[in-house]
Amino acid sequence: MTKAKQPPGVIQTPRLQLRRIGIDTYRENVAYLHRDCHIYRAEGFQALSRVFIGADGGHILAVLNVVDDEAIVSPDELGLSEQAFVQLGLDAGTPVRIEHAEPPKSMGAVRRKIIGESLSQQDFDTISRDIVEHRYSKMEIAAFLVACSQSGLERDEILYLTRSMLESGKQLDWDENLVADKHCIGGVPGNRASMLIVPIVSAHGMLIPKTSSRAITSPAGTADTMEVLANVELQPEQLRHLIHKERGFIVWGGTSKLAPVDDILISVERPLEIDSMGQLVASILAKKLAAGSTHLLIDIPVGPTAKVRKMNEALQLRKLFEFVGDQLGLHTEVIITDGKQPIGRGIGPALEARDVMQVLANEPNAPHDLRQRALQLAGRIIEFDPDVRGGQGYAIARDILDSGRALEKMQRIISGQGATTEAVALGSLTHEVCAPHSGMVESIDNLQMARIARMAGAPMDKGAGVDLSKKLGDAVNKGELLYRIHAEFRSDFQFACDLAHRDSGYTIAKEKH
Repeated sequence: MTKAKQPPGVIQTPRLQLRRIGIDTYRENVAYLHRDCHIYRAEGFQALSRVFIGADGGHILAVLNVVDDEAIVSPDELGLSEQAFVQLGLDAGTPVRIEHAEPPKSMGAVRRKIIGESLSQQDFDTISRDIVEHRYSKMEIAAFLVACSQSGLERDEILYLTRSMLESGKQLDWDENLVADKHCIGGVPGNRASMLIVPIVSAHGMLIPKTSSRAITSPAGTADTMEVLANVELQPEQLRHLIHKERGFIVWGGTSKLAPVDDILISVERPLEIDSMGQLVASILAKKLAAGSTHLLIDIPVGPTAKVRKMNEALQLRKLFEFVGDQLGLHTEVIITDGKQPIGRGIGPALEARDVMQVLANEPNAPHDLRQRALQLAGRIIEFDPDVRGGQGYAIARDILDSGRALEKMQRIISGQGATTEAVALGSLTHEVCAPHSGMVESIDNLQMARIARMAGAPMDKGAGVDLSKKLGDAVNKGELLYRIHAEFRSDFQFACDLAHRDSGYTIAKEKH
């Protein structure tokens, strides 16, 4: 048997017994070493240093945590977090070695970006490769993200980053010439148009495999909301079977390892609430290309409290999407929409899923604005079909929705993905926010409403969020309900109520006498 080659720059050391530590470290490999371990003392390890862990069967890189409690790990053991243990793929008790890891060579490029230099395609390739191989700690990833955000990315750099993200993982191929997709850049709570577009477009017969993200800075991503109804974590072979049967699905893209470096970056972007323009374009287009899309519709909502607040910013963003998409062979169209207020009534996974199903069922009380947004966008996608004349898409989409074909298609997609067995109940703790005086709803702060819903526990708690009763232009009487907060846990509930008390997110114009 040929012994595995020793990676360069490491020195052979005695071995420790592998132990699985039941800690979820969320996309970061973490190792645990007892302070009294002879290797810890001999090698001069420090907490948070990067280490190489290996045996003849494989190796990983991890960030080291030092512990003093033998109940966690004994001096002759090496503990691994859940992700690290699964990635290494060895049985508990296997003898493994731990050594100092070489620092990632691409950190030099990150330092150059920090001082404002432009990076090359090779720079982004090596950075992406090192990140996906877990050579970066989360602190180093944060440094890269902040550098890209603060120094900004030039047009060519966005193209380079997109390409490097795309090539960091698998790429799906559906063996068809037209594979449609849609993406909203976000910033408007409750905008679950994608969950209506997929059944409408697939009922028309077009292929629309929707791989969605989970929330980064919002109270729910499409995958979070779809998870209320169905399983969203499917393997590529399951997706292929489903797409050929139903022509569409709505799943989380992380399971298929599409542009995996993007998932790692998002895990750091989320707590930092970083979502810069260049990273946004690269993230969206890399995921769509990896998912096999050939035709993409981008929705950019514009409003005073949306992610994009001015029309000139939206136009600049549209140019970036079109440039990068064109360079990478993706037919990209961008539509700029109204982002002045939340779409629909629900903000949070269960509430948003309720809105979607009401629209699909053509219920009289279904949110009209969500229905219209979905029909507008679905119509544009249907016009990608060469057999459909320009301007006919909206009418086709409306007929599919009104006839019940979209609801039937959604039910088949849910069944194909695996319907959720237990209904998600709305958070049992509720608080009503009412109008302080009579008048008309003059403005609704998207950002504040999203914050309140997140404080209430969304998206981690699927039943948490905010249920709106009033929208822009609605007349209200003093004491009339504006919205209701739902939460499951007392601490989240109190945080959300306190935030709403300080700023309800609503501006009510007083009646003129």
